[in-house]
Amino acid sequence: MDFAEDEEQRLIRESVRKLCADFSDDYWEQHDREGIFPQDFFDKMAAAGWIGIAIPEQYGGAGKGIQDAAIVLGEVAASGAAMNGATPIHLSIFGMHPVVKHGSEAMREKYLPPVARGELQVAFGVTEPNAGSDTTSIETFARREGDHYLVRGRKIWTTKAFESARVLLLVRTTPKDKVAKKTDGMTLLLAELQKPEVSITAIPKLGRNAVRTCEVVYDDLEVSFEDRIGEEGEGFRYLLDGLNAERILIAAEAVGIGRVALRRAVNYANERVVFGRPIGKNQGIAFPLAEAHTRLDAADLMVKKAGWLLDNDQPCGAEANMAKWLAAEAGFYAADCAIQTHGGFGYAREFHVERYWREARLMKLAPISQEMILNYVAEHVLGLPRSY
Repeated sequence: MDFAEDEEQRLIRESVRKLCADFSDDYWEQHDREGIFPQDFFDKMAAAGWIGIAIPEQYGGAGKGIQDAAIVLGEVAASGAAMNGATPIHLSIFGMHPVVKHGSEAMREKYLPPVARGELQVAFGVTEPNAGSDTTSIETFARREGDHYLVRGRKIWTTKAFESARVLLLVRTTPKDKVAKKTDGMTLLLAELQKPEVSITAIPKLGRNAVRTCEVVYDDLEVSFEDRIGEEGEGFRYLLDGLNAERILIAAEAVGIGRVALRRAVNYANERVVFGRPIGKNQGIAFPLAEAHTRLDAADLMVKKAGWLLDNDQPCGAEANMAKWLAAEAGFYAADCAIQTHGGFGYAREFHVERYWREARLMKLAPISQEMILNYVAEHVLGLPRSY
């Protein structure tokens, strides 16, 4: 593996960094505090072509790989936008992967070009109150009615539901007790969201408040068979196809948050004078920051490895999961060190590191918990008995 970025990747990094420089930390603090979706930022990213970076060229995208997408999202997070900036783009990049890979040609032609242009936003509806990480236990059901499905059920943690016209919705089409394998009988739909049969309620939460996350209730929502992704009953398999890509992108964002937190902490440690000298001269301050840098660099290496494996069609389940685990730990550690370095000022909004801390904490929970990743590594890498 060549660790040197090629000229095109260097230009991607520089271009995204330059665009993000127009959106200051104060911009993101205000949007987070007031719960305002960053539509102008999203529109500029779309106009520059970054939303469609992983969508095939024949459908209006750039046709790039996960390594390039990771550069884009890592730079967005590292600009100070953190998850408030990365999430709206992330969902458009990752969310349409099942359509790219398993959707009909008519579906791809209809939906992918407007997603690439930033004209169509798409949410992701999988998690449910009574299922959580146990996706096979979802209860939202789609029953056949003529040439369409009627969907009834409830999803939680559907991010960007208010802004999205469509949602990739995982439903059961065969009850769990009537399938040979518990992963059978689930179907993936590209359903409409802004309909009278759909109720959307924001969930108050700790951070990333510029992008609302919602509870969504479906009360006999009609979904045409034409908006079904692939075959009925194969939805769980289609979903799995994109999970490695999602973990790699999330990992890149976590490293990005750690980078901006560390940058602010180092600047403060050099500038803040206590007892007649910069606080960064004290090893109690310097050592944690040096450790944070070391952790971030190590996590970044695993992100690069996992991205390279995926782009080269190599097995990467272990690497994608470990990249997410390492990056989430490193990003949060760096954000926590940044608060500690700032002392009492770290708790104040005006220094921004508390916002990084709140958003970095999310990465240890979503899209999958650190514990579930360790379950995967224990079982699939070390060969230990399944624990759940």
